[in-house]
Amino acid sequence: MDRFFTENKYETKGNRRNIFDRLFLNTRWYFVYGYVKEVIKGSRLALKNKYDTAQWAHSSYRIAKNIEKSGGRFFIDGIDNITKVEGPVVIVSNHMSTLETFVFPSIICPLKEFTYVVKDSLINMPVFGRLMKSRNPIVVSRKNSRQDLLNVIKQGKENIEKGISILLFPEGTRQESFNPEKFNSLGVKLAKEAGVPVIPVAIKTDFWGNGKLIKDIGPIRRKEPVCIAFGEPVYIEGNGKAENRQIIDYISQKVEEFKTYKV
Repeated sequence: MDRFFTENKYETKGNRRNIFDRLFLNTRWYFVYGYVKEVIKGSRLALKNKYDTAQWAHSSYRIAKNIEKSGGRFFIDGIDNITKVEGPVVIVSNHMSTLETFVFPSIICPLKEFTYVVKDSLINMPVFGRLMKSRNPIVVSRKNSRQDLLNVIKQGKENIEKGISILLFPEGTRQESFNPEKFNSLGVKLAKEAGVPVIPVAIKTDFWGNGKLIKDIGPIRRKEPVCIAFGEPVYIEGNGKAENRQIIDYISQKVEEFKTYKV
């Protein structure tokens, strides 16, 4: 599969905002139309068992381009860190909005096969749930933390043995700002059990806000840059506490750095 982002860094150049977005008078609706269109298209392909990794990556890239056409500006760094390890890895990221969930495949899939750890509520959603199920995610309930841990470790190891990387959000749910205290060590525990490194990812994606009525259809903040940074692989030794702190420190540092980025 060809890479969409061919260099270690990517930055949106110039103003790529589409004239049709301007015609919607600075509302979110041009963006929402493009996003919903891709979800419906992907769901139909999933119903026919045709929503494979390539389709997932391409639809993700079209959503990334739709973000740019809606006035968004990307700053992506460290892409080459994904390929510094041969074979599967565990990827952990802070979590702000729906944006990173949809954009990550366009960056990662051309480099590594992966799947998500997701809440059961996501796969039960109409339309989107069918699309998500087709990617064979690891599903957690968030009702029994002990059982969720066992499921992630067991299914995560099974996927990794097949060469499939695992991406999870240790904060558990979307956070408006990064809170290290809510960033658990599940990713490090899985990596230790599976004998693979962790790639930390720091994101700032409040361009796509969370909605009050429908969480995935929130406001568009065109003055907020979309920042994604992939860190160096972290190899787990001992009980993993030091490595988890290293990952948290990396994300904290990057999130602070992102605040200086201007659109």
